[in-house]
Amino acid sequence: MTCRRNVTFGLLLLTVSLLGSATLQAQAVKPDKKGCSDSPLLSRVSGCYIYTCDRNDWDAVKIPVGAEGMTQTIEGQKLRIYYECAAESYSRLKVVRNAEEALRQAGYTIEFSGTYDGDPALTARKGSQWILVTTGADRYWVTTVKAKEMAQEMQATAEVMAKDISTTGHAAVYGIFFDTDKADIKPESEPALAEMAKLLKASPTLNLFVVGHTDATGEIGHNMKLSEARAASVTNALVAKLGIAAARLAPYGVGSLAPVASNDTEEGRAKNRRVELVKR
Repeated sequence: MTCRRNVTFGLLLLTVSLLGSATLQAQAVKPDKKGCSDSPLLSRVSGCYIYTCDRNDWDAVKIPVGAEGMTQTIEGQKLRIYYECAAESYSRLKVVRNAEEALRQAGYTIEFSGTYDGDPALTARKGSQWILVTTGADRYWVTTVKAKEMAQEMQATAEVMAKDISTTGHAAVYGIFFDTDKADIKPESEPALAEMAKLLKASPTLNLFVVGHTDATGEIGHNMKLSEARAASVTNALVAKLGIAAARLAPYGVGSLAPVASNDTEEGRAKNRRVELVKR
């Protein structure tokens, strides 16, 4: 009887011990910061809580792509979630491998998996949606960026273009829109094209270079070709759709070689992405 009582008492102590351990582990995971929650695109690793989060309707995020050391700046709607994790259960590589498998299953393409800033990291993409997972000591970050073009709210009129060309020899046009890394003109560019045509029709002797400009994101050789292709698209639209004589226009591209602002900020890059009309 005494032996059975000892066994029962021992099992009771073990049960209490296990329950106490589980309670301590549950208490070790702190509550998420108020107002923060997981991204619907990627759930968290167990044993971690949200230390802070940052949302921005428009931001620029540098993301590793391709071979280690290569990065690309993605602009658009950003959410960054910072997780703190229990040290005894945390592994940087485990975080990245779990995210990689989950995102593959969700149909994402893995653009980078390796070391970024000295720690394991991962970049995945599906269409315009990018996800960056970076790690550190007992913590990791999930950054999601929905790439989009910034809406241009200011448009130059034919009169303003004429004045700029008269005083400086050139006029910057910011109302011509292209998809990222493409040269096809978007429909919302029509008002700016109409003003360019109005300028040319009002000054029959005016001949122009149509010059494409990009920001400094990407390889310079690629940007040179892209800017020239965009300038050619503008020229073709003016000729084919708006009745401007082809002999009056000459398209060229200079890539990022003539910035008007710093490429270190989103605002600066937006100013550098433009079409300019230069008097011939």
